[in-house]
Parts: sequence; structure tokens; C-alpha cells
Amino acid sequence: MNRTAKTLLVAALVGVVGMAFRVSWNAQRDVARTIGADDTAALLYPFVVDGLMALALVATLVLTGKDKTFALRVLAGYTVASLVLNYVHGLVPGLHGGGQQMQLADWAPANWVLVLLATSLPVGSIFFGSDLVAKVLHHRPAPPTNQDEMADTTANRLGSDLHESRPEPLPAPVELPAPESTAPLPAIEPEGQVDSQPEDEPTQSAELVPVKAVAAVESAPRRATGRVPESARTPRPVRSPDELLAEARSVTADWSDAELTAEAIRKAVRTSSANGRMLRDTLRAERAQPDGDGSAEATAA
Repeated sequence: MNRTAKTLLVAALVGVVGMAFRVSWNAQRDVARTIGADDTAALLYPFVVDGLMALALVATLVLTGKDKTFALRVLAGYTVASLVLNYVHGLVPGLHGGGQQMQLADWAPANWVLVLLATSLPVGSIFFGSDLVAKVLHHRPAPPTNQDEMADTTANRLGSDLHESRPEPLPAPVELPAPESTAPLPAIEPEGQVDSQPEDEPTQSAELVPVKAVAAVESAPRRATGRVPESARTPRPVRSPDELLAEARSVTADWSDAELTAEAIRKAVRTSSANGRMLRDTLRAERAQPDGDGSAEATAA
């Protein structure tokens, strides 16, 4: 709905409310004169009732939560009170013109209730009106959520600002020259197989191993996982139990009994866990016997 249509709608509503107030104003003025109000008080009495209804309606549009519920209750209560006064004014023709000696009802209890209602409405307007104004003045609207802010920002932006951003092109990949040769990957020794090499065998220097350069756009080759087939493994020399025992004797000659463990022996001679336990038991048995060399040879045999 555009601004012009909204303006016309509000103007029509104000006109209807003004005419309704004029009709209700006549009945409430006569009721005010009947309960003892003077001409000035009777003239202002309709503004007390219907004016608070308008104030409660505005507070309902502004407040939220419990405050809004309170404003709705005030609006409903004063609407019912105004309806009762207009209804009584229509039932009692003697009230028309402001007859000061008339009663609001022939039955005394009903007359007492109607007089109490008519006289309490101004006091209630002071109390409820002040409370509603204080609630409206101290009301702080909740901050909008991120989605609402994004929607409002997008709606208020100019068409020239709604351009689509383009990603910047990626730089061209740099290809490096491939090396002439690469070093083979070390083979994996299966469980139980001797995977060590002699101690005196020189290892390859890190300077002699060429490094393969990979371009930025290339993906690194994936390493093989799982067990390596027997045909793809590098053959290694298998040491006999006597050779393992001799090598273990030379390595652990200066070890203490506490250091003589299966794991330490396995790492020192580079063998399997089973061979490490066997060598540990043999070496401990040799150390336990006084004639170490002869016993050790008998145990190895």
C-alpha cells in the first residue's frame, strides 16, 4: 500500500472515531450531570472516558509483552464502561437533557452500582492514564535481528549497489622441472621377519637423495596403505639365531641387568619382538650362570 492510500485510510479512521465520540459525548455528559457534576465537569467528562480509550489504543500499538496486555485490559474495561453509560442513557428518557434529580436506575442496588461506576471512571483515568504514559516513555524497542537488518539494508540499497562481485582470476600455475631420478621408498618388513641390516653398512646421505618438486596445482601422490605384497618387497638378508645372539652380545656387553629388556634389545639389533624376547631370556640366562661363555654357546645351540 502506497503512502497516499495509507493517509486516506488514517483520515477516514479519524473521522469515524470523531463522529462516534460525538454520539457518546452526549450520553456521558447527561450521566455526569445526573451524578452531580457541574456544567464544566459534565462537558469534560466524555474526554475522561473516551480519551483514555484512545490513549490505551496508542499504548497497545507501542508496547509489547506484559505492558501490551495491560494496555489491552484498560482499553477493554473503559470500552465496556462507556457502553454501559450509553446503554443506561438510552433506557432512561429522563436523563436526556441532563435531569439532575433523576436516578440512573429504579432499583436501588443497580443505581448504586451505576453511580459507583460513573464516579470511579475519572479516578481510574488518572491512575491508568499515568501508568500507560510512563510505560510508553520508558519503553525500549528490541533491536532488530541480523536477518531483519540485512533485509532492510538490501531493500534500501540503490540498484547500482546491487552488482554481483566477480572472483579474481587465480594466478597461472608454475611448473617446476622434474628431477632425473627419485629415491625408492623403504620396504616394510613384515612381523616376524628380520628387517635390519648390518651396523657397518653405510647409510645414504641426505644430500644424495633428490627431492621431487611438485607444482602448486598438482596433487601430492598418495602413499600406499596396507600390507605390501611379497613380490613388491625388497629382499633383505636373513640372519640366523647365532648371528642375532652374537650381535646382541656385542651390543649389550656394557648394559646393566635393568636395561636388558626385550624392547631395548629389539631396537638395538633391529629385529622382531619374538626374537627380542628370545635374546633377552638367553642373555639373562648367560649372565645368571658363572661360566657365561660356555653356557651361552650351549643355550644358543
